[in-house]
Amino acid sequence: MTKFRQSPQVEHFIQSLAPDPKKAVRAGIKCIANHSSDVKHLEGDLTGWQRLRVQNYRIIFKEIHRDGTRIIDCVYANRRSIVYELFRELLKNQLLKDN
Repeated sequence: MTKFRQSPQVEHFIQSLAPDPKKAVRAGIKCIANHSSDVKHLEGDLTGWQRLRVQNYRIIFKEIHRDGTRIIDCVYANRRSIVYELFRELLKNQLLKDN
């Protein structure tokens, strides 16, 4: 069984899109479950994360397996041109908060 979780940022980002891109992003996220989407494992300081490509948008997520359930945890979404830089900054700030 596969479950999807979306952070408030991802939900807000999707809501801000025009109808056609909104529909495409939602469909892309659902396609992660059956491995029929454009997904890539990230490298370097983003190792452990994956990205979904839908048009000019990227959704960063992590797959978690818990109690026989596959959880697709979508944590950040934005335009391709800025998504990685902003996500790195969010991770860095989160690590600073945890110390």
